[in-house]
Amino acid sequence: MTGSVFQDPFASLNPVHTIGYHLERPVRIHQGLSGEELKDQLAFLMDQVRLTPASRYLSKYPHELSGGQRQRVSIARALAARPSVLLADEPVSMLDVSIRLEILALLDDLRTRLGLAVLYITHDIASARYLGDDIVVMYAGQVVERGTAEEVTQRPSHPYTQLLISSSPDPDSMITTPLARPESSMHQGAMNPSTVGCPFVVRCPFADDQCRLEYPPSTAVGLGHWVSCWHIEEARHD
Repeated sequence: MTGSVFQDPFASLNPVHTIGYHLERPVRIHQGLSGEELKDQLAFLMDQVRLTPASRYLSKYPHELSGGQRQRVSIARALAARPSVLLADEPVSMLDVSIRLEILALLDDLRTRLGLAVLYITHDIASARYLGDDIVVMYAGQVVERGTAEEVTQRPSHPYTQLLISSSPDPDSMITTPLARPESSMHQGAMNPSTVGCPFVVRCPFADDQCRLEYPPSTAVGLGHWVSCWHIEEARHD
């Protein structure tokens, strides 16, 4: 079973229904509970996401909660299905910066306590490093780099991964890449319009004719670290 947490906590909850209603339905459907057992489960779910006491929130409507509280309700709703995998699609991107770390810490805590696998989708590689054990970097629907969070963020080998890291301030990282320098600004265009070749070719400073004509194979650059690029040696900075 997979539970889903969506990007926009202001749109993912129905404004005409109470928080209790949002949680009751999945509990009834997936756990078959009613009466006192249902009430106890609702209180348990609210406790799991640190919204206590539950009685303070269950009768409220979404507009009466903050963005962070709404996202916690969304997480509780996903947990109501008793999932083994939690799909979190940009769950903190629309929250205040001060709240983001709290939600990431909550997801990490739930993963540990409940034995959940969390598939975390994001453009923010810094938050991926914080939460993830492994990172898969995709561009235009293609996997360009994958490996442990430590390997990918500290030894990025694909130009796109380097670009993501250089755009995410990190005082612990002193990585300098050609893509991080002003004189190597990105080319116009989001991706290679062709069905062949590397999808990043339009924006890559290392692109040549081979990149335009052939998709690069997945190459091992470390233990469990794989990259799809024709110019790994030029791009990589250890």
